[in-house]
Amino acid sequence: MALSYKARRRWSLVILLIGLPIYVVAAVTVVNWFDRPPILVELLIYVTLGFVWALPFKFIFRGVGQADPDAQD
Repeated sequence: MALSYKARRRWSLVILLIGLPIYVVAAVTVVNWFDRPPILVELLIYVTLGFVWALPFKFIFRGVGQADPDAQD
């Protein structure tokens, strides 16, 4: 079942406002469990985690910034 445009907009807002801060806290917590790696390795870890969080939600975010394709003009 495909999500409607409005449902995708709502879910993207929930993911960005609730899910992303939780993910950031979890990622920082996990990295802090280990001894601090060199700064370039730590930067690489955070950049990688920054891309990885969005991959499962790619279909939700696709086209959300565009005009509603189902709207009556």
